[in-house]
Amino acid sequence: MKIRLYNNRNRSLEDFVPLNPDRVTMYLCGPTVYNYVHIGNARGPVVFDVLAKLLRRHFPKLVYARNITDVDDKINTAAAEQNVPIATITDKFTAIYREDMLKLGVTPQDIEPHATDHIPHIIAMIEKLISSNHAYAAEGHVLFSVASYADYGKLSRRPMDEMIAGARVDVAPYKRDAGDFVLWKPSTPELPGWDSPWGRGRPGWHIECSAMAEAHLGETIDIHAGGNDLLFPHHENEVAQSTCAHGGKVFARFWVHNGMLDFGGTKMSKSLGNVSVLHSLLENSPPEALRYALLTAHYRQPLDWTDGLIEQSIKTLDRLYGTLRDLGDIQSEAVIPESVETALCDDLNTPIALSELARIAGDARKAENIDEKSRLKSELIGAGLLLGLLQQTPAEWFARGTDNSDDARIQALVDERNTAKKEKNFARSDAIRDQLASEGILLEDTAQGVRWRRA
Repeated sequence: MKIRLYNNRNRSLEDFVPLNPDRVTMYLCGPTVYNYVHIGNARGPVVFDVLAKLLRRHFPKLVYARNITDVDDKINTAAAEQNVPIATITDKFTAIYREDMLKLGVTPQDIEPHATDHIPHIIAMIEKLISSNHAYAAEGHVLFSVASYADYGKLSRRPMDEMIAGARVDVAPYKRDAGDFVLWKPSTPELPGWDSPWGRGRPGWHIECSAMAEAHLGETIDIHAGGNDLLFPHHENEVAQSTCAHGGKVFARFWVHNGMLDFGGTKMSKSLGNVSVLHSLLENSPPEALRYALLTAHYRQPLDWTDGLIEQSIKTLDRLYGTLRDLGDIQSEAVIPESVETALCDDLNTPIALSELARIAGDARKAENIDEKSRLKSELIGAGLLLGLLQQTPAEWFARGTDNSDDARIQALVDERNTAKKEKNFARSDAIRDQLASEGILLEDTAQGVRWRRA
């Protein structure tokens, strides 16, 4: 069974044939660890976790890397605001990110390169680009010369004037062309920096991924994945840097991008204030339900993220786990259903795969003989294995949250506050709010009413 993926490099569905079946390579752009990530940042890791599971069935020697960006101006700003060393910020949020990914059922990747561990690789790549006249040094900076690469813009299909506007580049006096982007920049004494041929400084964002991919996966990789918001400028710049540093070799043979999450048809972004923090969602919702929800739309399409989607995902998993509970005494062995694998081989069509999961569960509930029940239970477990679902026992799923006896008391106070507000008893309403705040309980207004979470 062939795997077909939509390759953004050629804008077409293509059979996936690796360069070397004995070492298939995949790279996913990871987080910049300066704060908690939002739920939108989890879509790529979850979707491409399913792709990695599928690839390993066909090519067991997959090498999968997802990086950590631990040097960045956003990190510098966060450290300065909190008056702590840079590492305090990056260590904290890297650990939280790993923990949150595990809760979502994301299998740890084979390689997790950190940008700060690859400064020598970054400097070496920049030196190659300078020596081949694709980059130049100016006033402590090193910039990539966009004019030196004829195919610049080919991946994102954008004309140069749009790219310059979209990249929000500074037209600094030391730039030869407005579209030239930074590979290395100087650091002031209070900022992190490393010695280089161009003075003490730090790398630009784009060169980090190119150097890390080269160091661990080689000059040409099979699949480069990420959100479609990274298509330009990040991925476009990666292509330019890597292609030019490697003498014209193709950098990534397949470019696979996931779509964004929307809130009521609006793209999620910090600037719009519609960001749902993943860490908080994981505390207040079953993690497996969040994973299920992230798989309900085709990965290339936008996904409308609502409380209703989470609630529906919980109900669906209740039915699936209920089916497994009812089949508890039936012998089984995980078997991947052909219909589920076929759906995933067709450009990772998780909506069809999930519908097949529901069909198998429905057939299992109607099955009357032991052999049929055993076969369907095996397929249900196998399908869940490939999708990263149904990895708990039914008892564990249905027991979720029962060890937190304080939840009912908190909810009762929230309900009392709601009643007090309706009755215009604002003194009581404010008193309850202050009491909850003192206990570290935060209240959030949603379309479905007031929700609470622990800070």
